[in-house]
Amino acid sequence: MDSIYRTHNIDHSARRGEITTPHGTFQTPAFMPVGTSGAVKALTAEDLDEMGAEIVLGNTYHLYLRPGPEVIKSQGGLAKFTGWNKPTLTDSGGFQVFSLQDISKITDEGVKFQSHHDGSYHLFTPEKVTDIQHDMGADIIMAFDQCVPYPADEKTAATGVRRTYDWAKECLKRHEELIAGVDDKDRPSLFGIVQGSVYGELRTQSAEQIVALDFSGNAIGGLSVGESKQEMEEMLVHTIGYLPDDKPRYLMGVGYPEDILMAVSYGVDMFDCVLPTRNARTGNVFTSEGQIVYRNAEYADDERPLDPNCDCRVCQRYSRAYIRHLYNQSEITGMVLASYHSSYFYQNLMRRIREAIKKNRFERFRSEFLSVYKTNNPR
Repeated sequence: MDSIYRTHNIDHSARRGEITTPHGTFQTPAFMPVGTSGAVKALTAEDLDEMGAEIVLGNTYHLYLRPGPEVIKSQGGLAKFTGWNKPTLTDSGGFQVFSLQDISKITDEGVKFQSHHDGSYHLFTPEKVTDIQHDMGADIIMAFDQCVPYPADEKTAATGVRRTYDWAKECLKRHEELIAGVDDKDRPSLFGIVQGSVYGELRTQSAEQIVALDFSGNAIGGLSVGESKQEMEEMLVHTIGYLPDDKPRYLMGVGYPEDILMAVSYGVDMFDCVLPTRNARTGNVFTSEGQIVYRNAEYADDERPLDPNCDCRVCQRYSRAYIRHLYNQSEITGMVLASYHSSYFYQNLMRRIREAIKKNRFERFRSEFLSVYKTNNPR
């Protein structure tokens, strides 16, 4: 399968490149804002474009339930429907199955789940999930996988690896049927997902199986689900050694800035996480000095911007005191401003990472960034 990835620079193991899709290219390492229901919460497509985002993630589970793939397809696909008109990636719904275990049942056939909207029952099979993502017109689609909870015993994790492989083969078969006769430039790319929880042997088995199927890209799933940062790094290092250099590597659901920097140092190209917007909506933003809980009383008369070192439009105009006031009045504008800033912070971090790799100074940049950034210590 032809590679969609092109490397521009390699600095030790960190790498800068680009990925080509039907809706254009995007630069890597890249952070994908999460548009759960077709929108990144509190932000418009214009906002995302302005802050430099180049690809957005859509959630298959939520978009399937509402508005439905038929509506999105009739509107010209996800990029056009959302007004984004740039690359999009859709997850497979596997993580939602993991997070909604109380209303779902997993078998070898697939996952039967109950809608959190109206209680109706639905069945996700590998073939159906692939059909849904094709109908939505995403540029990069994900194979259906089973993400086991943490902690999981080795037997449970092994079952997840087996199902993930079996489902991956079915997804690939259906994907190849759907792209037959489609021009190369219009074909979506299908990524496989490596599972295995925190068991090295299972990670090896899963990685070898998924890589052998020759997907357009490979994702590392089942991390950042409750394990320690040490375990996450150990499993990432273990897994990435089995992934080919000429294809994109995607670490799913990560994460905090320090985790992104760690993963980039090992050669990861793509990231996604709800943290920037979710935290912003609950009164917590990311800054160059770490997270600050702007809703706290200490900021009631603070004239400084959210981040004095940030050049985003929010920090150029609004004070912490004002944004805190809006939040405490349940004024939606406060959430919009905070979400914009934190999302900009992430996109700016990725720009700086790419520039550091280009100049062969990534480890120096990482060290300098972390010398100021207080990890996981909201103030």
